[in-house]
Amino acid sequence: MDVDLRKLRYFVAVAEESHFGRAAERLHITQPVLSRQIRALEHEVGAQLFIRGRQSTELTAAGGQLLEDARPLLAAAQALVLRVQQAERGAATFTVGFMPGITVTRAVREFTARHPELDVQVVRTSWDTQVRSVHEGVLDVSFVRLPVEHRGLTLRPLFHEPRVAVLPARHRLAGKQSLGIADLAAEQLLQDPDAVPEWRDLPGRSSAGEAGSWPVFHTVEEKLEHVATSGGVLVLPLSTAAYYTHTDVAHVPIDDIGPNEVCLAWSADRRSPLLSEFADIAAEQH
Repeated sequence: MDVDLRKLRYFVAVAEESHFGRAAERLHITQPVLSRQIRALEHEVGAQLFIRGRQSTELTAAGGQLLEDARPLLAAAQALVLRVQQAERGAATFTVGFMPGITVTRAVREFTARHPELDVQVVRTSWDTQVRSVHEGVLDVSFVRLPVEHRGLTLRPLFHEPRVAVLPARHRLAGKQSLGIADLAAEQLLQDPDAVPEWRDLPGRSSAGEAGSWPVFHTVEEKLEHVATSGGVLVLPLSTAAYYTHTDVAHVPIDDIGPNEVCLAWSADRRSPLLSEFADIAAEQH
């Protein structure tokens, strides 16, 4: 059976919106057309994908599995088109992503010296884009901070570093030499809780620390401003906290959680020798 990528895109839109009407608006098609396409997809895969309600649409177990598999498949298709277009233009590029606080200069310089024919570019990423941009073909390799979803990736461990709590400068914990993750149980975490599973899984964590009641921030700068002006805390790798200077925040080592691990990531379905060569260089530099 051949899977229709267009139907998969329609399916992902409905799953993400949890509503056929909103998904149809997002896709710029009519709702009846979208409903027919989803019914056709359900017929093709032989499973019901959604439980349709008046107010919302929920995934079935089969739909949840399809969503998990569809996202990397669609990203790989997009990456394929991008690489073909680059080849058509004769564009010999190699793009390296990096997270804030990670220095890639020496590795990029060494790789560029070995391959002067390549246009080597660097792109700063975020927690949301460090892996997604690899799957989508925007990046050839990416220096990523764990934890990340491993599916579809090759990961090469590089180094690790301590993590610190970033607090308002006048916070009761700001002057301590170190603290434990349980000391932050009652605090509002201003980042994806999955990035700090030790905080997320604290027993008896109070509702004051629950995620979802604060705005979503997309950059470290936004998060730091919120820490300084409105409170809340972050748990960051030491190099990231040190990279940003802000007189109204302080960072304190957390002594009872593991370090942050940095890896080099690239798409598992790519076999270019340039990828493993750059990984070797990056490992030597760290």
